[in-house]
Amino acid sequence: MVQEKQLSTKKIIQERQLQSKNGYAMLGLGVFLQVAGVALLLNASEHTLVSVVAKLLLNVIGTMIFAGLYMLQPNEAVLLSLFGDYKGTDRSEGLRWANFLYTKRKLSLRARTLNTPPLKVNDKRGNPVEIGAAIVWRVEETALAIFNVDDFERFVQVQAEAAIRHLAAQYAYDDGEDLATGETTLRAGMDVVANAMRQELHNRFVAAGIDVEDAKLTHLAYAQEIAQVMLRRQQAEAIISARKKIVQGAVSMVEEALQGLSERQIVELDDERKAAMVSNLLVVLCSDKETQPVINTGTLYN
Repeated sequence: MVQEKQLSTKKIIQERQLQSKNGYAMLGLGVFLQVAGVALLLNASEHTLVSVVAKLLLNVIGTMIFAGLYMLQPNEAVLLSLFGDYKGTDRSEGLRWANFLYTKRKLSLRARTLNTPPLKVNDKRGNPVEIGAAIVWRVEETALAIFNVDDFERFVQVQAEAAIRHLAAQYAYDDGEDLATGETTLRAGMDVVANAMRQELHNRFVAAGIDVEDAKLTHLAYAQEIAQVMLRRQQAEAIISARKKIVQGAVSMVEEALQGLSERQIVELDDERKAAMVSNLLVVLCSDKETQPVINTGTLYN
């Protein structure tokens, strides 16, 4: 009950659009009021109290207008608040004007890149691996980014590291006999892993109003303590795979040779001679070294 009460009292401020006024028109009005005040004071025949007050009033109004001016670049927003009360966000471009009492905090809406350094994490098998990523993100909800988290840039860095660690634990680094057929791995399923990481980051960044535009792995390797062992394992698997293909090809070639000799009736071979021929051909075709031919001047039986 206490936890539910705490969650219910949590206030999340959503972004509200605030329509500011044209800054160029307000700038002209402010200049006009300042000039009018000076002219009124200079042209007055007598510096009466009314003229002095009118001049001061015009100057004060002009100064307040100048204080409310601000400039916004493309892909830039300003959060406006009045004595701590959030009034809205202005995304208009150019010279704008709002109440001079508003506190103005500018915020860039441009895309930003976070390149995480290689992190040492454990994959699905528990093997230590090094993994790094490049994340392209931007502020989508300005109010959430400023008022819902303390420092949204630090928030992005910490949550990105946590997401990468969590993602790496869901996949194995490479294929193996302990994995199901077609199971995604970090090395072979880069696109699937990137999409999963993008979704993981989106779920973590949504509380801060951050949108993830792209996320890709930039570094993936075994940790140094097991890198040599895993390299030998990969080499052994490559050799085994190559040997299997060599044997399959050799068997096909021997089968074609026996079939060709039989169809063309070049020579009649009994089972024992076929076995000897098959053995010799397989040795020649499957050997990783050059074979030395032995010329038999006799017969197979002598």
